[in-house]
Amino acid sequence: MTHGIRTDTHMNRLAGPGGWRETATHYALLPLRIFLGVTFIYASLDKLTSSSFLKSGGAGSIGETMHAARASAAIPALVDLALKSPVGFGYAIALGELAVGIATLLGLLGRLAALGGALISFSLWMTVSWSTTPYYYGNDLAYFMAWIPLILAGAPYLSVDAAWRARRRQRLGGYR
Repeated sequence: MTHGIRTDTHMNRLAGPGGWRETATHYALLPLRIFLGVTFIYASLDKLTSSSFLKSGGAGSIGETMHAARASAAIPALVDLALKSPVGFGYAIALGELAVGIATLLGLLGRLAALGGALISFSLWMTVSWSTTPYYYGNDLAYFMAWIPLILAGAPYLSVDAAWRARRRQRLGGYR
């Protein structure tokens, strides 16, 4: 019986030549992906379950928030667009946050999900939190910036995208 040498064995990252530093670098974006995914899911569920948010008027409603933000928004036309149907806009934001959060956690179409999260954060920064002074007190700018590394890198590890990539490589006989 002949024994061949396996060249496809999986090496433990911690025991490899780079050790823990290589492992930390390899998974560096994973905490950011988890944080943004969980935060966007939470924000969505908070909006969808609120007794006041998805209304066109009244304290705590999307309509009232948009009316208050209009005068100080960087792009008032975005607020005007939202005010045409504040409840529809509220649902669109909440469902968009839910889709982005779930996709980000799963690593499903990671770059596209991150782009969606960045667009949501950017639009909120340009409207609701634009007038926050000093600017670094407003969290929408920080969220917008946090999405950029995920737009660039996607979800390369522990993700549906990685599983699809591995399956595609396997079907092509190991070639990329």
